[in-house]
Amino acid sequence: MEMDTALSFLGVAIVLTLAPGPDILFVIAQSLSQGKHAGIATALGLCTGLLVHISAATLGVSAVIYQSALAFAVVKYAGAAYLLYLAWQAFREKDAGLALERQERLALMSLYKKGIFMNVLNPKVSLFFLALLPQFVHPSAGRIAQQMLALGVIFLVQALVVFTLVSIGAEKLRHWLLSNERIARRIHWIKGVLFAAIGIQIAFSERS
Repeated sequence: MEMDTALSFLGVAIVLTLAPGPDILFVIAQSLSQGKHAGIATALGLCTGLLVHISAATLGVSAVIYQSALAFAVVKYAGAAYLLYLAWQAFREKDAGLALERQERLALMSLYKKGIFMNVLNPKVSLFFLALLPQFVHPSAGRIAQQMLALGVIFLVQALVVFTLVSIGAEKLRHWLLSNERIARRIHWIKGVLFAAIGIQIAFSERS
């Protein structure tokens, strides 16, 4: 792969990663409620999920999902249901001020798994890679699958870096929110609203 192609793809990838979407909102929600370590653990899970979508796009599985309305709908609604379940859990937290201390002791592995599930159960990610990666592939260079895989890895690495920086920034906002007792006791509502918004966004997503 030529350096110009890799750099052009990297620039596009960073812009797309920073654009408001389910993944970055999920990272922000976890960072606001539990701190940067929770956000980073979630980001690691999301990026692990990206491996599934990158492999699917490289192997052509994403095209099958795109062609099958049933397969797309099943994955889409499963993802939406999972996010709405997380929103329901967040809304049930009675006292965010006390819950925050308990949540900070939660195993990071649990957050890592949540990140994987949330990403894998969003079929739009597979279709995103199916649409994006071929635009930077040069058929004349051969080894198309390897080129797509390399581009996918570039996207994954930059996504992890961006999500980590977002987690650190969100934690700074979290400290400000916690300084206001009234707001601190409603952080679980902020998280719940974000999760619900992500779930609804996925539920109403289309294959196009």
